[in-house]
Amino acid sequence: MKVPDSIMRQAKDTSLPVTIRIGKSGLTDAVIVELNGQLSSRSLVKAKVNRGLFEREDLKKVWSHLAEQTSSHLIFARGNVAVFWNK
Repeated sequence: MKVPDSIMRQAKDTSLPVTIRIGKSGLTDAVIVELNGQLSSRSLVKAKVNRGLFEREDLKKVWSHLAEQTSSHLIFARGNVAVFWNK
């Protein structure tokens, strides 16, 4: 799947606000429901995990799991921040 350049630029833009935070409760059903809800009203959603919650290697699995559960595309991930796209 080819992500349009305009979407990729928006995803990498630091002014895109973080609208989902994953805190000490971890990856819960509420996080998935919230991400689904936000993706239904906007095309890009930025999520952030609190530092130290997951190991660096596990973050890739977390982002993939969220994308899979919400039928969205993970288009950008750097450290504890990821951007999901609802095409």
